[in-house]
Amino acid sequence: MAEYLVRYGTMRFQGIFTWSNAKQELFRGDYLVVRTDRGMEIGQTLCEVTEKVREHLAREMPHGTIIRLMTAEDANEFNKIHQNETQEFQVCLSCIARLGLQMHLVDVEHIFGGERIVVYYLAEGRVDFRELVKVLATEFQTRIEMRQIGVRDEAKLLADYGDCGKEVCCNTYLTVMPPVSMRMAKLQKATLDPSKISGRCGRLKCCLRYEYPVYEEFLANLPPVGSKVRHEGVVSRVVGMEILSQQLYIEGDDHVRKLVKLSEVEVLERRHSPKSHDDDLTE
Repeated sequence: MAEYLVRYGTMRFQGIFTWSNAKQELFRGDYLVVRTDRGMEIGQTLCEVTEKVREHLAREMPHGTIIRLMTAEDANEFNKIHQNETQEFQVCLSCIARLGLQMHLVDVEHIFGGERIVVYYLAEGRVDFRELVKVLATEFQTRIEMRQIGVRDEAKLLADYGDCGKEVCCNTYLTVMPPVSMRMAKLQKATLDPSKISGRCGRLKCCLRYEYPVYEEFLANLPPVGSKVRHEGVVSRVVGMEILSQQLYIEGDDHVRKLVKLSEVEVLERRHSPKSHDDDLTE
């Protein structure tokens, strides 16, 4: 019995799904009808789960079953459900306003099999939505699941394109939102203008983390600012650095600065870099 990595749901969950039809191979991008712990849903094949693929997957992942390849009838039904979600959203919005609940409705997801409707919302604190659930269950005649999310998840649901011109990472392949800190922006010499380093969610961009391990590795090779080095027989002080090119800005007693390669200097005294408090600010 083959296993495939499948993406499904509005939140683009990923799970390992079994496929019992050994005669038919599935390919990346195939649309499927799958059975998850939420009910019957539409999913999309990412790849077959081999031992090599499994090494890169999280230890705990949802599991499910692939029922069939999506048919034309399934596609029509899925489109119809998706269109109805707009009306369901308006109904939810109206009920929230009528009940005076302090919550911001983000999205409504109607599960393909009709087992439930998931309501995604933002709120500052806890919300007593018991009356809302009763009203919506009566209105839609199905189970209502309320799911409180954060601003990053809101972007995952609603955002389209980032400043780079590509679809936002959280809405394409990211399954876990990685923590991002100001240190990552500073280390990569990114502008600290909040409008330039903030994503569609208003938080620090997830992509600041992508190259950070390389910068950390390269930085470890360089003597910190303030260290004493000898270059061409002259003792100088490190006043700056180019991390990726492994170069140092050094300054001697004559206060003349020059850019030299790391391989061209001898480190005499290695200083410890002072850590800024806002380096730990994580979003």
